[in-house]
Amino acid sequence: MVAFVLLACLAMSIATTAQANPRYAAIVVDVESGEVLHAANADETRYPASLTKMMTLYLLFEALENGSMSLHQALPVSAQAAAMPASKLWLKAGSSITVEDAILALVVRSANDVAVVIAEALGGSERQFGQMMTAKARELGMPVTQFRNASGLPDNGQTTTARDMATLSIRLMQDFPQYYRYFSTQSFTYRGTTHNSHNRLVRNYAGADGLKTGFIRASGFNVATSAVRDGRRILSVVMGGFTAQSRDTHMADLLDRGFARASLLGRGDWVAQSDFSGDFMANSGGRQAPETPAAPRGGSSTLLASLETSTIERQVATSAPPAVRSGTAQGSAEDPIRDLIARSAPPAASSERVVHRLEPVGPSGGWGVQVGAFSDADNARSLASRAADRLTSELAGARIDVNETNGPQKVFRARLVNLDENQAYRACRSLVQEGMDCMVINAGL
Repeated sequence: MVAFVLLACLAMSIATTAQANPRYAAIVVDVESGEVLHAANADETRYPASLTKMMTLYLLFEALENGSMSLHQALPVSAQAAAMPASKLWLKAGSSITVEDAILALVVRSANDVAVVIAEALGGSERQFGQMMTAKARELGMPVTQFRNASGLPDNGQTTTARDMATLSIRLMQDFPQYYRYFSTQSFTYRGTTHNSHNRLVRNYAGADGLKTGFIRASGFNVATSAVRDGRRILSVVMGGFTAQSRDTHMADLLDRGFARASLLGRGDWVAQSDFSGDFMANSGGRQAPETPAAPRGGSSTLLASLETSTIERQVATSAPPAVRSGTAQGSAEDPIRDLIARSAPPAASSERVVHRLEPVGPSGGWGVQVGAFSDADNARSLASRAADRLTSELAGARIDVNETNGPQKVFRARLVNLDENQAYRACRSLVQEGMDCMVINAGL
């Protein structure tokens, strides 16, 4: 009965989130491994808006690669292309534009007239080109996406998912590294007029080097962003922002958390293998998630990402959004997207029963947080110490505890204890903001 009530509360929470912003979706991917570091509504149907132009460019890059087109080739402008609504380059029917200028116009200006010029050059008509786009989507491993036009202008039949857009973004980087540089362009001049990019993240977020923004009323504000930090590349897609500013702020938060989590993974003391989420992009540079966790290697002291137990109930930990850095645009205080920041990845299981609850009910004593489970006690103590160092002075009373489980395989659980329930939840939220996974525990249960 208790479990039913708790699951009902969780379902109500998810429903409330959907009602707050039914267009929202997001995904964060470590490009090298293909691991999904965060996903929210990532497989739900959304409108791509001008993220569509990434596929238009993919097919154009493919034509450049196979020699059927060249960068300096002139593309004719039809009356239909010239009649497209803004944003546009205001091309005149009967004129022409070079392939390279067309690329820049799509990346910087998101020009709808130029998108049709490319579609007609490659497909004969925009309708036929839409079919080519959808066929290419299937070939790339995008099972949901349907394209009807080359620009992303409103069409009820043109739909996608955040995961599919992430797949397309990664394939653009991997398949056409020689052309990916165009996505970092911030301005270009065409016939005496300088056009500036809508993509403020490339200007303002350290390490961001490209991809695309998009907006129609039905979709909200979308963006796909790739960034590199300390040699690690992360790709994220956010869909359904209420404003361009709040979308960009949310994207910066997701990238920050993605890099923080990935840095923990890279140390080798966080998980037995890199796949702590168990979710992998099918067509990235990484592998598919293994069906069973790999056993710890002999002599290593790694965090056990999963412990098989029959009584465990996994806690869903929520996290408050981190403070916005200076120089990053801030949405309005009432903007619901700020309340939709990523839930943390599923924490490592423990052999104790965990209260399945989204919010604390009050102080009760005897609570704590678990930040990992290791095959070596020293590594467990090291991670617990690192977690303690990241807590605020208000939670300085937490005590480091390394607890050994009974069983054929020794497992040492890294914990901070001596907290009441409210303190434990605050501590866990604080650690999540720092990029660490954790779960709240009550040893008395």
